[in-house]
Amino acid sequence: MRYFHGGVPGLKPGDLITPSSPHVVEGCKVCEARAQGLTAMVGGEAVDPPTGRPDRVYITSDRDYARFYASRYWYGDLYTAEPVGELEASTEDPFPTWCVPAARVVSVYTQAVQLTRSQRRSLLRRWTEADMARSR
Repeated sequence: MRYFHGGVPGLKPGDLITPSSPHVVEGCKVCEARAQGLTAMVGGEAVDPPTGRPDRVYITSDRDYARFYASRYWYGDLYTAEPVGELEASTEDPFPTWCVPAARVVSVYTQAVQLTRSQRRSLLRRWTEADMARSR
């Protein structure tokens, strides 16, 4: 299976991806809440809750989902990666996702990821459908 990881830019093939503290953009209330282990509320809705496994790295077989996480960094990169350690299925995500102690970069799939409006709409549509399917 092919795994993807989206995140910090500048990694090279062979580099190890290890757990890290949350990425915080200065002045971002959602980022600040996640860094404190809290969930920000906007209009009564939970927004981007903190990870359930801060001691693990997340990988996914869904390229577009990983691309979203790469886009959350300032010009983050999308990688193909191989798990290092035992795979543990994530129950947090609506897309196929696993937690691992670490992951090794196999290749840099896309550098400086920025989602287009079309890509954002497509992912939001898929995400909404996946969330609805999970709640049934």
